[in-house]
Amino acid sequence: MIDSKSKLVLKILAKECSGGSYKIVEVADIIMAMPKYLRADSENVKHILTYLERQGMISIKYDDEDVFCIAVLPYGFEILEENSMKKQEKQAQNINFFNIFLCFFAALFGTVLGIVVCYFLIKLF
Repeated sequence: MIDSKSKLVLKILAKECSGGSYKIVEVADIIMAMPKYLRADSENVKHILTYLERQGMISIKYDDEDVFCIAVLPYGFEILEENSMKKQEKQAQNINFFNIFLCFFAALFGTVLGIVVCYFLIKLF
């Protein structure tokens, strides 16, 4: 399982290194692309990059202080795609539950309205 910071760094790298080609990426660029509440220092980003490489999600051709030559491997793209599919499935489930509750309350409202209308029609005649 991949944690949220690693997933975010992988997503940033996938955006930078589209097509699986090697790109030169600076650690400062990765840090600036992260949201403020999840930002990390350069040492943390280097540890995340090492972790992603050990997991087989990225390939690091070389690194020089805060500059890396990185390519995202197919497994890294697969992880990102899998996570987006899970999000879509979860959203679809939420929409289905919303539809069920909406139908239930619409039927309940229609039934109550029908009873009230019948009650007043009986009173009139």
